[in-house]
Amino acid sequence: MSEASYHRPVMLSECISALNIDPEGVYVDVTFGGGGHSLKILEKIKGGRLIAFDQDEDAKREAEKINHRSLTFCQANFMYMKRYLKLNQITKVDGILADLGISSHQIDSPDRGFSTRFDGPLDMRMDVQGPVIAANILNEYSEEQLHKIFGMYGELRNAKTAARVIVQTRLQKKFERNFDLLEVLKPIAPRGKDFKYYAQVFQALRIEVNKEMEALESFLMQCGEVMETGGRLVVMSYHSLEDRMVKNYINTGKVYGELEKDFYGNPIRPFAAINRKPITAGEEELEQNNRARSAKLRIAEKL
Repeated sequence: MSEASYHRPVMLSECISALNIDPEGVYVDVTFGGGGHSLKILEKIKGGRLIAFDQDEDAKREAEKINHRSLTFCQANFMYMKRYLKLNQITKVDGILADLGISSHQIDSPDRGFSTRFDGPLDMRMDVQGPVIAANILNEYSEEQLHKIFGMYGELRNAKTAARVIVQTRLQKKFERNFDLLEVLKPIAPRGKDFKYYAQVFQALRIEVNKEMEALESFLMQCGEVMETGGRLVVMSYHSLEDRMVKNYINTGKVYGELEKDFYGNPIRPFAAINRKPITAGEEELEQNNRARSAKLRIAEKL
């Protein structure tokens, strides 16, 4: 399977140039996926190293196809970045890239349960060894918990209604498959925007199953600790929740909360934004790749 058919990386050239690669430097790609970004980084590395992360079994198989002495692949969630860098005798890096989107390969595999287009088990785990699947959340969470995740992670306007309908439905029949869920959502989806609505519900479940927000916060906080001065942090996000966290971290050094200043009034934060506004995909790319529509790219430099 070619890398392009596995997953076409969004804004590939923008991401690579944002890293400002030094051929002798050490770089981290924390979302390896089909290896699109990693392959481009490896083209620019001469004596340096690339440490790539992905918890997905399919991504590991893709990584095994790359024969390059500079590449080290770690099958792990990027929230463990610092730990794995240490295992590989690395204390400082020159650039970190994160493409927070789910790969098209994962979405297009019905048995993974990520897609609203195919019927499959309500799974949605990025790491197939993970303890919780989407069906557990639908069948076991309280109405309040469901209301919260649909509102927060799916940004549903009728999160309360969706939670109530799911709780009522599961009394008769437990949720097992994607189409079980879509059947229940049909009557409450906004007319003409039903597919977007289903995608928002699936997004909320996926984020909860994989604890994506906790992982992102943990990862971002480690970036300041492992980055060399002048090193680049390049992050692409696909929904406003993630983008807000990345923006806050770059601007304040924290995912939530205000910017703190030292005794002299200087801001205490590890990074400075290179681009004030996020970079978005150009017209040509949007025509070729629908998934690029929601992508926002932020670049920061270590102070």
